[in-house]
Amino acid sequence: MRKSRFSPPQIAEILKEFDNGKTVADITREHGVSSAAFYMWRSKYAGMSDKELRRIKELEEENRKLKQMYANLALDHQMAKEIIEKSSEALP
Repeated sequence: MRKSRFSPPQIAEILKEFDNGKTVADITREHGVSSAAFYMWRSKYAGMSDKELRRIKELEEENRKLKQMYANLALDHQMAKEIIEKSSEALP
């Protein structure tokens, strides 16, 4: 997964600019972000403080790591099951 160019405080600051009356076109041009990314941030993080936004990002990263660990363990478990089945078939 690609890491965001913007930190949580930067995203919060960009969203505040919109709340203060700047247009989406101005914001996207000024910060070099697509309007789709801006609207995604807005739907995801609207109304959050920097602290809350930072915590959400940390939790998302932890969740990604846990999913990767689970996937690795599931593969190891599947391989172990196959080895056990093959070895039990080979026994007379």
